[in-house]
Amino acid sequence: MSLLLPLLLLVAITGTAIVFSRVPRRQVVAIAANGIALSLLFMAFQAPDVAFAELAAGSAVTPLLFLVVLASVRTDLTTERVERPDGEEDAAS
Repeated sequence: MSLLLPLLLLVAITGTAIVFSRVPRRQVVAIAANGIALSLLFMAFQAPDVAFAELAAGSAVTPLLFLVVLASVRTDLTTERVERPDGEEDAAS
């Protein structure tokens, strides 16, 4: 029982870090940390199957997918063309 309170506090801290972070890459790191914290909490609750599923999905697959999407969005933004006030088009920088 003494292990549950620190783990619950860790989950609350990592969840708060996700919400208050404004930089998307930091949010992804916080999501991964939250997945690890939840996995540890599930192990403390003696649910190893749920803990392993959370470890795989919550701290590995989901953050990786978010990073891939962030990389593709940043690539798409750099290839857009921006119209200048004088009417000519210019590549976005």
